[in-house]
Amino acid sequence: MMGHLLSRTLGATLALVGLSGGVAVAAGAAPEYRPAFRPEQLKGPPTGTPNDVLVLGTTHLSGMDDNFRPAMLAPLLDRLARWKPTAITVEALSGLQCDSLRRYPVRYASTVEDYCRDPGPAGRAIGLDVPAANAEAEKLLAAWPAAPTPAQRRRLAAVFLAAGESASALVQWLRLPEAERRAGDGLTADLAASLNQLKDRRNENSLIAAVLAARLEHERLWSVDDHSADGPLGADQVAAEAAVMRAWDNPATKARLDEDKRLQAGLSQPDGILKMYRSMNDPQTPMQVYRSDFGAALAEPSPGGYGRRYVGSWETRNLRMVANIRDVLAHHPGSRLLAIVGASHKGYFDAYLNQMHDVRLADASLVLR
Repeated sequence: MMGHLLSRTLGATLALVGLSGGVAVAAGAAPEYRPAFRPEQLKGPPTGTPNDVLVLGTTHLSGMDDNFRPAMLAPLLDRLARWKPTAITVEALSGLQCDSLRRYPVRYASTVEDYCRDPGPAGRAIGLDVPAANAEAEKLLAAWPAAPTPAQRRRLAAVFLAAGESASALVQWLRLPEAERRAGDGLTADLAASLNQLKDRRNENSLIAAVLAARLEHERLWSVDDHSADGPLGADQVAAEAAVMRAWDNPATKARLDEDKRLQAGLSQPDGILKMYRSMNDPQTPMQVYRSDFGAALAEPSPGGYGRRYVGSWETRNLRMVANIRDVLAHHPGSRLLAIVGASHKGYFDAYLNQMHDVRLADASLVLR
């Protein structure tokens, strides 16, 4: 079904282009410029270990039906572990970006409320603000021993919490023996309790990324989300939401919702969770997402251009997220990096990352077999 729809889309595109392969243009209009420089065709490096990147599109586990159980993730975790990533990125705002956004509440107050955990209690417990805690975490990791003590892990967890990097703090917490998951070394009783709560939170950063990182003996996760393009719409808010909601009311959205219901209903069956992740990471899924969401919004005709503004913010966010991933790779060449992100981002991540000279993409559909 999806392949048939994709073929129809490609067919329509080819009809517009014409048999000669040239771009169809209106009479008297200049032809559309297409750059001859194609970075995705100039892959490197000629020597050394390449940067391999696997983008895993995921549902947000907080929205799963009541029949979901964390134990269902075991076969997914097994397959991701077999790929052996050396770094894992998550869809979370870094502590440093949250610290920056807090300084501009007129624009970002709601973003901070929605996406940024309060690092204040941890910062007060160890006497470090967010920038200083980030610097301290880097200093500790640069001299990190091969066999750290429980006290060292508790201290690093406290520093990560003060740095606004709660997912990385959870990695340290999970690497501790259960008997050592307690207050001390900078962790107050409340902070220790918050890590236990985070451990059980229905969230892919906790139940997939942190669990996998601890299993693979990583010391941290990398937060790569970006909401710096956010901003209040003011008086336009109601009209903008209505316009985009109208755009989303289309057959492709209905098909996506029906597929989601079908997959969630089958979670308790053998390979139920894998079927869900295979569907989200199917190579044709990004086109379905586009037709349902961003393509539909781009075409909505409101005088305020609300759909175009929404798509612009979305593309900006994805570009900045991918830039954050590229930055991790630049500092750690030769990585095998797993990027865990909401499924609607996957097509954009793959497309943008593929333009990078020093990135080689892995096929998620093969990893999930």
